Amino acid sequence: MHGPPSPLVENYLREVGFWHVVTVGWGCKLDLKLISALIERWRPEKHTFYLPCGECTITLEDVNLQLGLPVDGYAVTESVQSSEWGAVCYELLGAIPDNINGGWIEMGWLQDTFPEPDDDSTELERIRYVWAYIL
Repeated sequence: MHGPPSPLVENYLREVGFWHVVTVGWGCKLDLKLISALIERWRPEKHTFYLPCGECTITLEDVNLQLGLPVDGYAVTESVQSSEWGAVCYELLGAIPDNINGGWIEMGWLQDTFPEPDDDSTELERIRYVWAYIL
């Protein structure tokens, strides 16, 4: 989803502990050369950055400190092991995408299916928008 979420869903994002993640990039200018350099040095087989000074990895503590996400307690969503991803999508989002590839869904589908809520939206529509926003 582009930009900050609607103020109508701020409380939902705070409730699930995701508000800080939403606000962390506001006002920051992305350095595309730095991002490219990090991508080039990422080794997915070890989940590690290879830098001139040595290896660097991202830990759960880093996630907690940088993004303010809790790393203990309840997760935003429970772990789902399913062969029927359409049912999982319907349970969480109330809609099933046309194209599910091994649990992956297209971000464009989320944007098209879950427009930003307005004053007339129901609580269920707002909750589903928040799920889609987090995804």
